[in-house]
Amino acid sequence: MHDRAHSPMRVAPRGDETPTAYPLREHYLIERELADRLRSAPRSERGALYSELYDELFRRVPYHPMLHVGDLPQREHDITRPLRLLRSFLTCESVFMEIGAGDCALAMRAASLAKQVYAIDVSEEITRSVVPPGNFKLILSDGCSIPVPEGGIDVAFSNQLMEHLHPEDAGEQLRNIYRSLAPGGAYVCITPNRMYGPHDISKHFDQIATGFHLREYTAREIRKLFVDAGFAEVRFYASARGRFLRCPYWVIAALESTLGALPYPLRKRLAYTKPMRAVLGLWVAAIKKEAL
Repeated sequence: MHDRAHSPMRVAPRGDETPTAYPLREHYLIERELADRLRSAPRSERGALYSELYDELFRRVPYHPMLHVGDLPQREHDITRPLRLLRSFLTCESVFMEIGAGDCALAMRAASLAKQVYAIDVSEEITRSVVPPGNFKLILSDGCSIPVPEGGIDVAFSNQLMEHLHPEDAGEQLRNIYRSLAPGGAYVCITPNRMYGPHDISKHFDQIATGFHLREYTAREIRKLFVDAGFAEVRFYASARGRFLRCPYWVIAALESTLGALPYPLRKRLAYTKPMRAVLGLWVAAIKKEAL
């Protein structure tokens, strides 16, 4: 969990706040209030709170970007870009699962590439308008459980999910994803690197994430979580101009160590350049060991 001593409540925005100051500040205060409830909740209560608090956020922040399609070319880019990486793992016989599916746009697109698709999310509010194809099943979850047949998934996927989990729940969910995968199956995970964060609404106000990004990670931390969950191999990819190239872990780890030693303003400025984000972006594929 974040060190809250270095993240006092502040409502004065940083210099990069957009002109829509009032909605941002209102959104920030509401999201931080709800996120603090989730951060402090015991494990026994968090399962229900994931769904309740996100539904409350979307009701109280009706202008939340996740509730609106927004710029259509950008939305299309947000779908087709990860699909380019996923195509290297998917076949027409694959069973595909997206965790944290949101509006299910990517999962429904993947339904044309895979035999069966499961879309898992915690919020009813954001999935109300989904009209699924025949090989698509929407499942509501408590934020940690993966209620699909054990060993029945060939490719699992999440985009901007890990950072939304309570740090104590991240390992549990990873173990559940691991169990859901068939031998040789892959979990493709996209999560923003803390080195150029924060990436939630608090980016306009704070130096570390204090909204519903309950923890943002480095490559070193992500790799350890995946290995501890049982994955046999953890691959990292650099993403640039619509292409994905395997990137040695040690390169990313060395960059993170160097950047981590710098003062925040300089670290953020350097890490947020396009070349650095291409390498640090945490496009990860974790592979389950093949059956003997």
